[in-house]
Amino acid sequence: MNDNKTSVFNNDQRAIDMNWERMHLDKSMFFALVSLAMISLFVVYSASAADLDATLNHLMRLMIGFTVLFVVAQIRPENLERWSPYIFIGGMILLIAVLAIGVIGKGAQRWLYLGFIKFQPAEIMKLAVPMMLSWYLARNILPPTLLRLVTAFIMMAIPAYMIIKQPDLGTALLVFSAGIFVLFLAGMRWRIIILLLVGVAVAAPFAWNYLHDYQRQRVLTLINPEADPLGSGYHTIQSMIAVGSGGVYGKGWLNSSQAHLDYLPESSTDFIFAVFAEEFGLIGSLLLVVIYAIIVTRGILIAYLAKDTYTRLLAGSLSLTFFFYFFVNMGMVTGILPIVGIPLPMMSYGGSSIVTVMAGLGILMSIQTHRKITE
Repeated sequence: MNDNKTSVFNNDQRAIDMNWERMHLDKSMFFALVSLAMISLFVVYSASAADLDATLNHLMRLMIGFTVLFVVAQIRPENLERWSPYIFIGGMILLIAVLAIGVIGKGAQRWLYLGFIKFQPAEIMKLAVPMMLSWYLARNILPPTLLRLVTAFIMMAIPAYMIIKQPDLGTALLVFSAGIFVLFLAGMRWRIIILLLVGVAVAAPFAWNYLHDYQRQRVLTLINPEADPLGSGYHTIQSMIAVGSGGVYGKGWLNSSQAHLDYLPESSTDFIFAVFAEEFGLIGSLLLVVIYAIIVTRGILIAYLAKDTYTRLLAGSLSLTFFFYFFVNMGMVTGILPIVGIPLPMMSYGGSSIVTVMAGLGILMSIQTHRKITE
């Protein structure tokens, strides 16, 4: 009797798993994303001083993001591979258009306005660069030769430089890091990695002179934020106060004094983790990190199980880039990294970042579910 019940349960479970695969959705990752989305609605509501309109706008952007995830997950990896060069070329054309006719806002020329929508083409390159490098490197035996590494480096350096010119250092770092992850996963030799690190160390003093004044100030603020507590160090100091005042258990939802008294700038966007940490404390912050870790771990597993070189490189790069996203944001909020304007994925208020992140995770789900179908 018990054996029959167990058999029925196993059959039901297999049927449920098959339904998820038919929808091309990875169940573990999807539930983690839904958890993040639900948490973000509560935090955005609190960080925006109980602004219902802002919360509803965030909900709409999350719904658009999940729609993009579902649509992208239906695309077969072979088609993604085939389209990679065209997506990359299209993204480069849009970056050129931004520098030529882009809309200026808050001192930066980052947007294109199409009459009915304004968007940042740099967001496209977060996906286009790892897709292009994965396509390029997968066409030959790995590890890549020095010539192919140099070519791949140029492919990712050019768009990163064009994004820095906008200026948008945070997005440029994400685009460049996505490319670096592809090269690393492709088997770039350690001696080349060491040479690159030495080269970066040697070039750093010269690159310092080419940074904008505000970018140099952010690095100096990281070293000593108290040097200018009401100026360049204000963001970092107020963020650290918010995180520290949350303690172990937090002050409770809607009780973030730093955000509600307007001490914390950008409380619903780049510094939303500070609001979350103040309200939910160390325990809540660890729970949030666990949810992010589930997504990254699942992505790494998808890369490990991928059926070919292209999908393996792309899945690994997207997973590590997602890790880089939340690691850098939490690092700058807690004062261990300079402020570079990278939002907390799925949590920060803003549409472009959510859509890009969800499209990348949709690619991961496509790689996983289409692999199972073809096995």
